[in-house]
Amino acid sequence: MRIGVDLGGTKIEAIVLDDDGGEHARIRIPSPQGDYTKTISAICDVVADVSKIAGCDRQTNVGVGIPGATSPKTGLVKNANSTWLIGHSLERDLCDALARDVRIDNDANCFAISEAVDGAGKDCNVVFGVILGTGVGGGIAINGSPLTGRNAITGEWGHNPMPWPNTESELPGPSCYCGKTGCIETFLSGPGLQHDHASTGGENISSTEIVSRAEKGDTEAVATMQRYADRLARALSGVINIVDPDIIVLGGGLSNIASLYEDVPKLLGRYVFSDVCETPLVKNIHGDSSGVRGAAWLWSKS
Repeated sequence: MRIGVDLGGTKIEAIVLDDDGGEHARIRIPSPQGDYTKTISAICDVVADVSKIAGCDRQTNVGVGIPGATSPKTGLVKNANSTWLIGHSLERDLCDALARDVRIDNDANCFAISEAVDGAGKDCNVVFGVILGTGVGGGIAINGSPLTGRNAITGEWGHNPMPWPNTESELPGPSCYCGKTGCIETFLSGPGLQHDHASTGGENISSTEIVSRAEKGDTEAVATMQRYADRLARALSGVINIVDPDIIVLGGGLSNIASLYEDVPKLLGRYVFSDVCETPLVKNIHGDSSGVRGAAWLWSKS
């Protein structure tokens, strides 16, 4: 048995998995907002509750996915959307509070692990897991284990510049919260898609509505989605040229855009440094459960 915890900005979810990926308990509660001490307490509560339901003993290991990373240099949380975690030794504090062994990793890494172990990337050696949502993130799993990297930023493709930019429409690019302009995230996130549509003559509507209108043949929406597909192909080509993964798995809200799985693979060959590009681009299997399942899989099968 292993316990996984997905620490999100609005909810904390815990799960208990066996070695075959079978689910034995699951609990979801709201995340305390802006309070580190209450967050630690809430995680302890959900771990205790799922342990009781599944009959886990005090030796059951816990994996936690967070919207950030642990600095290899300081051991403190950095780059977290839940800003109240930043600067704290979350792994050590949870180990002390739970009196259990705890492993922590980025939530995008957990997504990649989940899909690599028993999801869309099962049986693939190298899986690049992509998050396309409010932000753009990614993680790399090798043989089912996360590749964290020396700086704990492996997979952060969203904060590289858009490759082969259109000099008229993509430079210098939208401003990013990281302080730079033209980051991939500013083009491929949900807000980025909305901004592109509105700034090129379309209405200021949601990404879901843009996709719906494109499916119905709306000219402006179709053009927006064509730009999005080409940008996604360019951005993924940069990853393929460096990592050459066995498969790319899309997650996040925009992974539900069915046309991407037909349109983007046709475009990859324009940009990938190879005579052919055979990298599969597929939708996730576990959906919203990938994060919490991947956190549990931070502890490998016994």
